[in-house]
Amino acid sequence: MKILFINNDGAGFANHIDIEADTTVQSLFNQRIGEGRESNYLIRVNRQPVSSDQILVEGDRVSITPTKIEGAGS
Repeated sequence: MKILFINNDGAGFANHIDIEADTTVQSLFNQRIGEGRESNYLIRVNRQPVSSDQILVEGDRVSITPTKIEGAGS
């Protein structure tokens, strides 16, 4: 099935990607960004915050945005 994946990390990009049925937000994040870094990102589906076990459906819009910009002081 197809979803719109928006990666706002670095230069950022938006692409329609194919994923398997019953893919969760957590598994998509692990595939595209990497495991163990979830706390550094704001993850939304259809512009709404979701839990990691949310199952994605055809046509969903997933955005992953870092909460901290690398190189910026805190």
